[in-house]
Amino acid sequence: RKRMSVVYEEDGKLIAYVKGAPEVILERATQIQEGETIRPLDAAYRAKITRVYEGMAEKGLRTLALAYRELPEKISLDAESVEKELVFLGIAGIIDPPHEEVPDAIEATASAGVKVIMITGDNPKTARAIAAEVGLFVDEALTASELEKMDDATLREKLRGEVLFARARPADKLRIVKNLQQLDHVVAMTGDGVNDAPALKQADIGIAMGRKGTDVAKSASDMVLLDDNFATIIKALREGRRQYDNIQKFVRYLLSSNTGEIIAIFVNILLGGPLILLPVQILWMNLVTDGMTAVALGLEKAEKGIMQRPPRAKEEPILDRYGIMMILFLGSYIGFATLWLYHHYLTSGVANATLLAQTVAFTGIIILEKMNVFNFRSLSGPISLTTGWFSNKWVLLAVVVTVSLQVAAVYLPWLQETLHTTALGLREWGLIVAAALPLFLVTELYKYIRYRKKENA
Repeated sequence: RKRMSVVYEEDGKLIAYVKGAPEVILERATQIQEGETIRPLDAAYRAKITRVYEGMAEKGLRTLALAYRELPEKISLDAESVEKELVFLGIAGIIDPPHEEVPDAIEATASAGVKVIMITGDNPKTARAIAAEVGLFVDEALTASELEKMDDATLREKLRGEVLFARARPADKLRIVKNLQQLDHVVAMTGDGVNDAPALKQADIGIAMGRKGTDVAKSASDMVLLDDNFATIIKALREGRRQYDNIQKFVRYLLSSNTGEIIAIFVNILLGGPLILLPVQILWMNLVTDGMTAVALGLEKAEKGIMQRPPRAKEEPILDRYGIMMILFLGSYIGFATLWLYHHYLTSGVANATLLAQTVAFTGIIILEKMNVFNFRSLSGPISLTTGWFSNKWVLLAVVVTVSLQVAAVYLPWLQETLHTTALGLREWGLIVAAALPLFLVTELYKYIRYRKKENA
């Protein structure tokens, strides 16, 4: 309708006061009031009024036309009977400036591979002016009437370009969402009114306004934007990417470390050697040392350039081919390095060789795993160029604590008895560190080369 009326009784007469889109009200008006004078609304005056509201719209003002009508007696109080032969009063220009953070947010969406489409009830010229103000450049503004005449195939073609929708109705929003999904896009839709509920429900992510939104819109949505600020959506997008990255880091770290344990134990069984790791030692690793660093890894800050990546495909698995190869490579290194340390001391001929070999293997695999955690602090490149060494104090603290606990396990008598360990000398510690360093250095070198190739591509 793009208009609204209220009917009041004044001095025994019924008067309808009408507001709405200027072009709608102008079409239904037959007279205009100037001061106390009411005169016919001729073509010249209509053209003048049109120029005025279009000029206001081009400045980004939202325009609202005002009119009234003194109703005859015994009139049927339905919209079509009341909202005609109106007396035009004037146009109000309303400024609703966008949040100052919005232009930067729009720019961030472009670099992140996210397309923003404006769907508004405003005049097309107002919509274009606001879009230009926030840095959203469009080639075409389509109205609801134009959209109604368009089939879905044509609409999908329009959606591939830079387009905005003005004077849109709730049904138009739903249709736009469905057609975007048919183009295989993941669609987030914002809305605040009752009529927005179908589009919010249809979208992959419905986002309701927390301040202006109705309860119906909030119930139909997946997320409620408490501050009604578009820039907050971009912050949420960045946080979502960070959390997804950290889930990948957590999973890949644990799988690679556990793969190392499995390889060391399984290959040692095939070689017919004594137990390389005792059950209580495996329990110590999994409950005391691995868990702490894995949880700390989940608190990693966002990597540099996280908002310059294109969106990942919907069907992309959490473990892609690169991730699986990294798990197998790092897990194999951990497993075989531990196995070598164990058999090196097992066949050394020193007193208590088995106990010493088990302690070196037990300590070695933990140091290897702590070194391995640094391989997963960044997935996109070397630590120094992406996250930075000191961005996650919890990982550093977890490594220090877990290594300290392992030192206690090796030197404190009551833990030696519980975990079946013996004290290690500087030579053993030196060999363990020497075996662990390539695990990190080689991986960082590979990530550096891969990172530079991507930058130069």
